[in-house]
Amino acid sequence: MSKRDYYEVLGVDKSAGARDIKKAYKKLAMKYHPDRTQGDKALEDKFKEIQEAYEILMDDQKRAAYDQYGHAGVDPNRGGAGFGGGADFGDIFGDVFGDIFGGGRGRQSRARQGADLRYNLELSLEEAVRGKDVEIRVPTLVECEVCHGSGAKKGTSPTTCPTCHGNGQVQMRQGFFAVQQTCPTCSGRGKIISDPCNSCRGQGRTEKTKTLSVKIPAGVDTGDRIRLNGEGEAGEAGAPAGDLYVQVHVKQHDIFSRDGNNLYCEVPLSFTTAALGGELQVPTLDGKVKLKVSPETQTGRMFRLRGKGVKSVRNGMVGDLMCKVVVETPVNLSSKQKDLLKELDESMGGAKSKHSPKEQGFFDGVKKFFDDLTN
Repeated sequence: MSKRDYYEVLGVDKSAGARDIKKAYKKLAMKYHPDRTQGDKALEDKFKEIQEAYEILMDDQKRAAYDQYGHAGVDPNRGGAGFGGGADFGDIFGDVFGDIFGGGRGRQSRARQGADLRYNLELSLEEAVRGKDVEIRVPTLVECEVCHGSGAKKGTSPTTCPTCHGNGQVQMRQGFFAVQQTCPTCSGRGKIISDPCNSCRGQGRTEKTKTLSVKIPAGVDTGDRIRLNGEGEAGEAGAPAGDLYVQVHVKQHDIFSRDGNNLYCEVPLSFTTAALGGELQVPTLDGKVKLKVSPETQTGRMFRLRGKGVKSVRNGMVGDLMCKVVVETPVNLSSKQKDLLKELDESMGGAKSKHSPKEQGFFDGVKKFFDDLTN
């Protein structure tokens, strides 16, 4: 009889991740587990099919072989990766439901992986844009150098817990299910240390401040984080260490603000340059550049300097620098300068709408508004 597609058996898509596969298996295993089906052969066979699909799809190597060659790729009789037909349902069932019932049936206790750590790193805008190598000091738990993580005094070793026989858990029956509880003797470790290490007091880990060199890539921004594999806390009893996440925060800049790969700044523009046009120097992260300003430029106008922004840390594209000009009203005028401005104003005469169209349009709108109110 031909076998059903494993993805179909579990009711998941071929692109499903491990979490979705495990979730689907939990639901089906709870429904069809032999403890619930009371010896029904058809339902027992269905559970075996579900169990087989789960074991194949949760193993990266077997899943890759199945995706490429189908059932032939995982059939031991045809040279495939093979399915462990001799496994007891309870082993997988207990492994999947261990988080609900406190542990797997007959499963050996596992030392916990070390905790992940976070380090907050503050950078200037220039450092974030250009990248740099920094040294950081991180207080953490590391593997004890004396006992090498075992927790036992040098020359001795931990012994198997006599209560749980190394499982780390003891079993209690409740209806259909074998409910697991943490072993009270060894606290779930499965081992007992009779003669603890003097350096770490039996913990297998000691406190230490590590100095690490971190390469900050160019273009990082606030919220980005850099993962350093295995630089977190050491695991218990030789288990793998956690990771260290360097969280980036970019300080506020005096001149520039950043939005994605673009930089923004405000550039003051003199009254005369705004009216007559000219050139002014604007700052960039690479130095000053000249910006040509056309005559009759109004305040708030945005000029784009292409390629003067930030190079993306993800795709290498370079943003722009957006310069917003702000026309500055002259201050501290001398009497002569004031007279010249009055003369300029008088020279415009009744042609204000020609020289200041926005001003004239605004007041025309105000007049119309009040006229409408009185009518």
